[in-house]
Amino acid sequence: MEHAQKLFSTRGGTFILAGIAAVLAGIAVVVYVTNYRDSVRSGGLPATVLVAKSLIPTGTPGETVALKHLYQVQEVRASQLLDGAISDPVSLRDRVAATDILPGAQLTATDFTTTGGQLASTLTGPQRAITIPLASAQGLVDTIQEGDHVDVYAGFNVTAVDSRGRPLAMGGQSRPMLRLIERDLRVLGVSTEADTSSVSNITLRSTPRQAAELAFASDNGKVWLVLRPPTGATPSPPTPVTVESLMLGVPPVQVVRSLGGAVR
Repeated sequence: MEHAQKLFSTRGGTFILAGIAAVLAGIAVVVYVTNYRDSVRSGGLPATVLVAKSLIPTGTPGETVALKHLYQVQEVRASQLLDGAISDPVSLRDRVAATDILPGAQLTATDFTTTGGQLASTLTGPQRAITIPLASAQGLVDTIQEGDHVDVYAGFNVTAVDSRGRPLAMGGQSRPMLRLIERDLRVLGVSTEADTSSVSNITLRSTPRQAAELAFASDNGKVWLVLRPPTGATPSPPTPVTVESLMLGVPPVQVVRSLGGAVR
């Protein structure tokens, strides 16, 4: 022991001690690098994947999953990724859930399928789709296409009413009136009936209230579609048109009031 102390107290002994320390440090580095490589090989590098935050029912549009953030981004090792794991919500476009996806499950390509033309897959939240039959001129059959945006006008024969909304004279003379009832509705589809080329079915995206108004106007009046520009469309005023306003220049407000209507 005394000999060892004398050895390390000399300059040469110090060099020997430093060399031993360097060797031990080198061994430690080699062991660390080896263990890291083994860890990478066995676990893989970090990767990101989309994981369901809540239950995603069968038939849920991919757009809904993306827009409502029904997923969360999670980091896992590559070895933990499932086959076809989805990391970018853009890849959910034009797809629908093919099965129920449970909370915490990775989103994979096999969980979704193409829409296959399913109309419901294009609707979210309060959106609804309604189909109305229109004559060729009314529906712009030769012009309108899926994806276009339109304004909807409705024409009725209107009878004057009192302050409670009751007709002033049962069976009395009515007056024709045309008015804008809906603005900027997206066309979801156009089809022509097989037995006639003069009538086409136009499917429009709407709210529940708009769907009810369109159904009523189609059944009880006459509906016209007006094509809007794809971008930069200016607002369409809901100004009513009557014989008096068109031919005699009577202000539409006076015409509406004369029929007992409220001016908006």
